[in-house]
Amino acid sequence: MGSKKLLSYAISIVIAIGAIYLLQPLINSAKAESKYDFTVTTVDGDISKKDFNGKVLAIYFGYMYCPDVCPTSLSALASALKSFPQEKVDNNFKGLFISVDKERDKLKALKEYAQYFHPTYIGATSNKENIDDITNRYESYYKKVFLKDSAMDYSVSHTSYIYIFDKEGKLAAKVDHFAHPDQIKEVLKGVL
Repeated sequence: MGSKKLLSYAISIVIAIGAIYLLQPLINSAKAESKYDFTVTTVDGDISKKDFNGKVLAIYFGYMYCPDVCPTSLSALASALKSFPQEKVDNNFKGLFISVDKERDKLKALKEYAQYFHPTYIGATSNKENIDDITNRYESYYKKVFLKDSAMDYSVSHTSYIYIFDKEGKLAAKVDHFAHPDQIKEVLKGVL
């Protein structure tokens, strides 16, 4: 009777290990998907990552008063997009500029700012708690830096990455600010 119990335990352990092994890719996929979920607000209402299923999505965190890093990154992405037929971009791509400075960056102005760089860009923001949550999960960073004797009052120090997701919503690339538009174009070629 002892050997039957031992065999039963061994079979149970083998089945459990097999189930874990088979389910691990699903678990990892679900974790990765939830890591990049978000809901933010645009002038036209709330949007979430799921709203972009079937399209390539590029996300950039920044703020409108940024004097150099944000405009450079948004322009580099727009330049890379010019390499593709306009119809292909219009039907398969969205850019999302998420402001980390809700105090100054108002929704209507965000829409205009984003579309200044490219007509497929959307401007959005949210409350501080939500932006903190999203940027933490994206492993991004921002911090308000007060400027003494400045008309701007403060600046925002922030990381500068373009997060490019494929049409299934999986992260395809995290592109550094210093990437040349040709490098961005190569990433987009693989997902558009």
